[in-house]
Amino acid sequence: EIARLQQTTEPWVVLNQDCTDLVELAELKDDSLTDDVSKQFEKLQKRFTELKEQLKFTGAYDDHAALITLSSGAGGTDAQDWTQILLRMYLRWAEKNNYKTTIIEESTGEEAGLKRAIFEVEGQFAYGHLRGEHGVHRLVRLSPFNADNLRQTSFAKVEVLPKIDTPAELEIDQADLKVDVFRAGGHGGQSVNTTDSAVRVTHIPTGIVVSIQNERSQLQNKETAMTILRSKLAQLQIEQHQEKVSELKGPNQSAEWGSQIRSYVLHPYKQVKDLRTKYEASNAEAVLDGALAPFIEAYLDANIG
Repeated sequence: EIARLQQTTEPWVVLNQDCTDLVELAELKDDSLTDDVSKQFEKLQKRFTELKEQLKFTGAYDDHAALITLSSGAGGTDAQDWTQILLRMYLRWAEKNNYKTTIIEESTGEEAGLKRAIFEVEGQFAYGHLRGEHGVHRLVRLSPFNADNLRQTSFAKVEVLPKIDTPAELEIDQADLKVDVFRAGGHGGQSVNTTDSAVRVTHIPTGIVVSIQNERSQLQNKETAMTILRSKLAQLQIEQHQEKVSELKGPNQSAEWGSQIRSYVLHPYKQVKDLRTKYEASNAEAVLDGALAPFIEAYLDANIG
């Protein structure tokens, strides 16, 4: 904990000393140093802005990696395609901001797109940046899967969780768990559908169910499922303001599904609008290519403290 706090405070100590040194340099009133003083001032200003941005991340899990689950909703094949578009959008955002991403699981649609995808985003304040993406995302466009090319509205749910991979960080009573194993489904591959490697973990008090079948090893799938379960329970603690896991109620899935947070309109006009912060952008293609920073910043500014 001390080391984590020092990572936050040390840069301010260094910045303070650099500012003191710059003031002393400026007080020399040496014309030959004017350009150097000006350049150093700009660098310190930039560093101050960066450090000030980090002060927005005050949540208990803001410095954690993020686990993101994308699920297709109403809209059939269009919704599954929309889920895949969202996956690409987040992966592009992560790439542009030097975050590491790992695909944990993908479930492909029958015709196109994805029914579900789970991936991890790792880097400085990954969960702190992405927590505002939690909710339902709506797409309006001319459907490429409709013979008449009619306008289609599709929905996909984005679930953002802080990655809790250390059991001690959130303790779960083993008596509250039901663990089932079953044969993994999917496309071909050795051991697929031949061994009981897939794992389903149910947290009985809240009714939360996590199923993982990505790895061939039952042990690996169980570890991944437990990480996601701990992360879901941590998210519930944040939402329900409870100190103990035993006090948590089950998540209200229908309410979450109705909590539409952002609309992406590609027809008859182009606009992306966040319904919470009212921030909007007209370059929808750029947003879908990973230009999420203004939306993330607007959410953080609106939720400081």
